[in-house]
Amino acid sequence: MIAFLQNLILKDFWLKLFSFALATLVWIIVNIAIKKDISPGSTLSLTPTEQVVLRDLPILVVSAAEDARAFTVTPRSAVVTLQGEPANLKNLRKQDVRVTVDLSDTGSIQDARKRVEVSTPAGVSRVKVDPEEVQVSQKN
Repeated sequence: MIAFLQNLILKDFWLKLFSFALATLVWIIVNIAIKKDISPGSTLSLTPTEQVVLRDLPILVVSAAEDARAFTVTPRSAVVTLQGEPANLKNLRKQDVRVTVDLSDTGSIQDARKRVEVSTPAGVSRVKVDPEEVQVSQKN
Protein backbone atom coordinates (compact mmCIF):
# COMPACT_ATOMS: atom_id res chain seq x y z
CA MET A 1 0.00 0.00 0.00
CA ILE A 2 2.81 2.41 0.89
CA ALA A 3 4.64 1.55 -2.33
CA PHE A 4 1.48 2.33 -4.30
CA LEU A 5 1.11 5.78 -2.68
CA GLN A 6 4.80 6.58 -3.18
CA ASN A 7 4.52 5.57 -6.82
CA LEU A 8 1.34 7.67 -7.21
CA ILE A 9 3.03 10.81 -5.90
CA LEU A 10 6.66 10.43 -6.92
CA LYS A 11 6.37 8.88 -10.40
CA ASP A 12 6.62 11.71 -12.97
CA PHE A 13 6.71 14.20 -10.10
CA TRP A 14 8.03 17.13 -12.17
CA LEU A 15 5.45 16.59 -14.88
CA LYS A 16 2.68 16.55 -12.28
CA LEU A 17 4.06 19.68 -10.60
CA PHE A 18 4.28 21.50 -13.93
CA SER A 19 0.71 20.49 -14.82
CA PHE A 20 -0.56 21.69 -11.46
CA ALA A 21 1.24 25.05 -11.81
CA LEU A 22 -0.12 25.52 -15.34
CA ALA A 23 -3.67 24.68 -14.26
CA THR A 24 -3.39 27.12 -11.35
CA LEU A 25 -2.16 29.88 -13.68
CA VAL A 26 -5.07 29.32 -16.10
CA TRP A 27 -7.55 29.35 -13.21
CA ILE A 28 -6.13 32.65 -11.90
CA ILE A 29 -6.29 34.31 -15.34
CA VAL A 30 -9.88 33.19 -15.93
CA ASN A 31 -10.88 34.35 -12.45
CA ILE A 32 -9.39 37.82 -13.04
CA ALA A 33 -11.10 38.06 -16.45
CA ILE A 34 -14.47 37.19 -14.92
CA LYS A 35 -14.08 39.74 -12.11
CA LYS A 36 -13.09 42.50 -14.54
CA ASP A 37 -15.79 41.47 -17.04
CA ILE A 38 -13.33 41.15 -19.92
CA SER A 39 -14.64 39.73 -23.17
CA PRO A 40 -12.02 37.58 -24.94
CA GLY A 41 -13.59 38.20 -28.36
CA SER A 42 -12.90 41.92 -28.31
CA THR A 43 -9.25 41.57 -27.31
CA LEU A 44 -8.36 38.96 -29.96
CA SER A 45 -9.37 41.06 -32.96
CA LEU A 46 -6.63 41.55 -35.54
CA THR A 47 -8.19 44.69 -37.00
CA PRO A 48 -7.56 48.05 -35.36
CA THR A 49 -10.21 49.16 -32.91
CA GLU A 50 -11.34 52.53 -31.67
CA GLN A 51 -13.21 53.70 -28.63
CA VAL A 52 -16.16 56.05 -28.43
CA VAL A 53 -17.81 57.60 -25.38
CA LEU A 54 -21.60 58.05 -25.33
CA ARG A 55 -22.84 60.46 -22.69
CA ASP A 56 -26.27 60.97 -21.12
CA LEU A 57 -27.70 57.58 -22.09
CA PRO A 58 -30.97 57.12 -20.15
CA ILE A 59 -31.06 54.21 -17.71
CA LEU A 60 -34.19 52.13 -18.31
CA VAL A 61 -35.87 49.98 -15.66
CA VAL A 62 -36.80 46.44 -16.69
CA SER A 63 -39.35 44.71 -14.48
CA ALA A 64 -41.81 41.83 -14.76
CA ALA A 65 -44.92 42.44 -16.88
CA GLU A 66 -47.27 41.88 -13.94
CA ASP A 67 -45.33 44.34 -11.76
CA ALA A 68 -47.21 47.67 -11.86
CA ARG A 69 -45.00 49.52 -9.39
CA ALA A 70 -43.11 52.63 -10.42
CA PHE A 71 -39.41 53.02 -9.68
CA THR A 72 -36.93 55.85 -9.68
CA VAL A 73 -33.29 55.43 -10.58
CA THR A 74 -30.54 57.71 -9.30
CA PRO A 75 -28.66 58.80 -11.37
CA ARG A 76 -30.96 58.75 -14.39
CA SER A 77 -28.28 58.61 -17.09
CA ALA A 78 -24.96 56.89 -17.71
CA VAL A 79 -21.74 57.42 -19.61
CA VAL A 80 -20.74 54.35 -21.65
CA THR A 81 -17.37 53.74 -23.31
CA LEU A 82 -17.57 51.36 -26.28
CA GLN A 83 -14.93 49.69 -28.42
CA GLY A 84 -15.11 48.28 -31.92
CA GLU A 85 -14.00 48.53 -35.49
CA PRO A 86 -14.14 52.06 -36.90
CA ALA A 87 -16.80 51.06 -39.47
CA ASN A 88 -19.10 49.75 -36.71
CA LEU A 89 -18.61 52.81 -34.52
CA LYS A 90 -19.15 55.26 -37.41
CA ASN A 91 -22.75 54.12 -37.88
CA LEU A 92 -23.48 53.79 -34.16
CA ARG A 93 -26.33 55.87 -32.72
CA LYS A 94 -27.32 56.43 -29.11
CA GLN A 95 -30.54 54.49 -29.79
CA ASP A 96 -28.50 51.38 -30.64
CA VAL A 97 -27.13 51.12 -27.08
CA ARG A 98 -29.48 50.22 -24.22
CA VAL A 99 -28.58 50.87 -20.59
CA THR A 100 -30.86 48.95 -18.23
CA VAL A 101 -31.39 47.95 -14.62
CA ASP A 102 -33.10 44.57 -14.23
CA LEU A 103 -35.69 44.45 -11.43
CA SER A 104 -37.60 41.40 -12.67
CA ASP A 105 -36.07 39.09 -10.05
CA THR A 106 -36.61 41.28 -6.99
CA GLY A 107 -39.55 41.25 -4.63
CA SER A 108 -39.97 44.36 -2.54
CA ILE A 109 -37.57 47.22 -3.09
CA GLN A 110 -37.17 49.98 -0.57
CA ASP A 111 -33.76 51.37 -1.44
CA ALA A 112 -31.48 49.01 -3.32
CA ARG A 113 -28.30 49.26 -5.36
CA LYS A 114 -28.48 47.43 -8.66
CA ARG A 115 -25.89 46.74 -11.34
CA VAL A 116 -26.22 48.60 -14.65
CA GLU A 117 -26.31 46.39 -17.76
CA VAL A 118 -25.38 47.58 -21.26
CA SER A 119 -26.61 46.00 -24.51
CA THR A 120 -24.62 46.81 -27.63
CA PRO A 121 -24.95 45.90 -31.31
CA ALA A 122 -22.86 43.13 -32.84
CA GLY A 123 -19.22 44.05 -33.31
CA VAL A 124 -19.27 46.63 -30.52
CA SER A 125 -18.22 45.78 -26.97
CA ARG A 126 -18.61 47.63 -23.70
CA VAL A 127 -15.39 48.84 -22.14
CA LYS A 128 -16.73 50.88 -19.23
CA VAL A 129 -20.00 52.18 -17.81
CA ASP A 130 -20.25 55.00 -15.29
CA PRO A 131 -21.94 54.50 -12.87
CA GLU A 132 -21.63 50.73 -12.55
CA GLU A 133 -24.45 50.62 -9.97
CA VAL A 134 -27.46 52.85 -9.39
CA GLN A 135 -29.76 53.50 -6.47
CA VAL A 136 -33.27 52.16 -7.14
CA SER A 137 -36.24 53.19 -5.03
CA GLN A 138 -39.94 52.56 -5.31
CA LYS A 139 -42.21 55.52 -5.90
CA ASN A 140 -45.05 55.89 -3.42
